[in-house]
Amino acid sequence: MTDFLHNIGWLLDFLDIVLVACLVYRVILLLKGTVSTRFILAFALIIVLSIFSSFAGLRTLSWLSENFLGSFIVILVVVFQHDIRRALVSARRNRLGTEHGQGEVYEVIEELASAAEALAQKKIGALVVLERDMPLSNFIGVGTEIDAKVTSELLSSIFLPYSPIHDGAVIIQKGKLTKAGCFLPLTQNPAVSKALGTRHRAAIGLTEVVDAVVVVVSEETGKISVVVGGRITRDLEPATLRKVLKKLLEPRWLS
Repeated sequence: MTDFLHNIGWLLDFLDIVLVACLVYRVILLLKGTVSTRFILAFALIIVLSIFSSFAGLRTLSWLSENFLGSFIVILVVVFQHDIRRALVSARRNRLGTEHGQGEVYEVIEELASAAEALAQKKIGALVVLERDMPLSNFIGVGTEIDAKVTSELLSSIFLPYSPIHDGAVIIQKGKLTKAGCFLPLTQNPAVSKALGTRHRAAIGLTEVVDAVVVVVSEETGKISVVVGGRITRDLEPATLRKVLKKLLEPRWLS
């Protein structure tokens, strides 16, 4: 009987170590993908294993899972920091609609769409960021301060190849063109097509962390794209671009 109990104890210890190793491996795999959804799966797995280890007497696994659960609040804040920030900013919105009428908002959209159409016809690359609820200052590299009315002529001149700031992004905040020549964070998502250039990858990277809308004109193909929420909609006609921008901006700018 003593030998039997000894063997059972050894097997439980071995199982404990194997489960801990598997747990660490699976959590790493889960967190390599979309963190927001897979983190929830990882946390649910930890809860199940914590309950199982307590009943089975797996001391190492029980200690690890209990300590993980104790640190859950900190991990939650780190993983969902952008979502929390978005929620806080949404609670204290200072929207364009409080300062500008519907006509002015449509004018910005029309000027931008006209500039995108003209640049696309000439195959001149462009990158235009429209701020919505979340401030962009923490995610934008240093650019040239402008503070001007949004016009098709101004946007087109900024992106002409001989312009010293044509490679960066233009920022539109509260209906005004505030900055140009800005550098945006590039996406690190491995699922993004390698065929996409730097402008498209920058647009995706920025919209993965803020709720901005980004309009991209490809200098290789002359195609117009809109990026929001890390997702890109490509090959838009000018008329479609206007409709998409109105749909994305009206609820935020006019409420």
